[in-house]
Amino acid sequence: MKWGLVIAGASDFARPAEQLSLSQNAALMSTGAIWTRWCFIIRPQNMFLAAVNFFLFMVGATQVGRILLYQRSLKQAEGQLKSEGKVLKSELKDVAEKAEKTVKA
Repeated sequence: MKWGLVIAGASDFARPAEQLSLSQNAALMSTGAIWTRWCFIIRPQNMFLAAVNFFLFMVGATQVGRILLYQRSLKQAEGQLKSEGKVLKSELKDVAEKAEKTVKA
C-alpha cells in the first residue's frame, strides 16, 4: 500500500509547484523519515519496509523543496515589483508636477 503513496507522490513531479500542498508533502516526508528509522530499530529489521519509507521520505523531501523554492521565488518577485512600483511612482509624480507647471504657465 505504501508503494502507492510513493508512486502518487512521484506522479506529482509533473504538477506545478503552486498546486502542491506543503503540509501534505511535509507529512509524507516526516512519516517516511520516522518509519525508516523505526525499521532499523525493530528486530528483526525489515529492509523492504525501510526501503518504501525511505522512498516516501525522498519523494516528500523533493516536493517540499520544490514548494519552498516556488514560494521564495514569489516573494522575490513581489519585492522586485514593489521596488519597480516605487520608481514608477516617483517618475509619475515628477511628470505630474511638470504637467501642473505647464498648465499654470
